[in-house]
Amino acid sequence: KTMNNKHFKVEIDQKIAQVFINRPEKANALNMDAWTEMQTVFETLSQSEDVRVIILAGEGKHFCAGIDLELLMSIGRFQDIACSGKRSEKVRKLILTLQQTITAIEKCSKPVLAAIHNGCIGGGVDIATACDIRYCTEDAYFTVKEIDLGMVADLGTLQRLPKIISTGMAAEMAYTGRKMFGPEAKSIGLVNYCYASKETLMEGVMQIAICSRH
Repeated sequence: KTMNNKHFKVEIDQKIAQVFINRPEKANALNMDAWTEMQTVFETLSQSEDVRVIILAGEGKHFCAGIDLELLMSIGRFQDIACSGKRSEKVRKLILTLQQTITAIEKCSKPVLAAIHNGCIGGGVDIATACDIRYCTEDAYFTVKEIDLGMVADLGTLQRLPKIISTGMAAEMAYTGRKMFGPEAKSIGLVNYCYASKETLMEGVMQIAICSRH
């Protein structure tokens, strides 16, 4: 069974839903439509009797490059609003909308297993930290990219990351924006296991999903 979505590919088979972020031409960066769609996908799967466990992965070269540049530019345009109160309200409303999407993953009544390959950048880290369990490839890398843009990672990373890894490592990732690759991510507990390739990652996570669906 497949669900028809514009930016996400959803395949349901034997109580396991595989959700693929499907904007490979944009390194799976999410525009506003995609953020809205992701919330709908997870709220629907949460209520579906056909699903007992969810695997979240990315099509193409990367897991997720976070917020689409087009959406970031629209946030930048808020600076043109002369009234600081109205400007702040616009930004607040947008951030709350994006946060609701991430929270829909966290609140999903089914276990969500993240299968992360290559880039997990900015908003991608927000998404990964909202999942119940994370797995990755050796070449996967995690970076809290917001620091390079002079922004705060306020979609959930700073709240969730210190509950998964030590506060010191979470602070280092947030302050430096450096890339943390798969083996190091495993060593600090950000992911449960590190696989050699995307193929072995998907096979391994599928086996865990099969064990989790009962």
